[in-house]
Amino acid sequence: MTDDWYSAQAATFGDRLTGAREAANLNQQELAAKLGVRHDTVLAWEDDVSDPRANRLQMLAGVLNVSLMWLLTGEGEGLDGPPAAVEETGSERETITEIREIRTVLEELDARLGRLERKLVAGEMA
Repeated sequence: MTDDWYSAQAATFGDRLTGAREAANLNQQELAAKLGVRHDTVLAWEDDVSDPRANRLQMLAGVLNVSLMWLLTGEGEGLDGPPAAVEETGSERETITEIREIRTVLEELDARLGRLERKLVAGEMA
């Protein structure tokens, strides 16, 4: 790993944004939701097709826990190199799968409770 991995000469704004997002364990959709922008917008930023406005730059730096200067130039508080790949063990993968299954069931139950509550409230109003 070199000290200038994300320098202005070695990386673009999009490269630094992608690296910081991955280091924060966020996917593009999650980052877009946190910023209140569309997924396509984040994709365009990471592909260096467009640049975020100043207010979004400030938000990006805060959400990704890097300095605004690092995002723009690679200098300042940010990443030294690409995030290290983390190997998931079989039991960790099983646990993650189980958590996702439980979350799905909980979301379905929450929707069901909402429907029942609306029925109850509508019955009281009638």
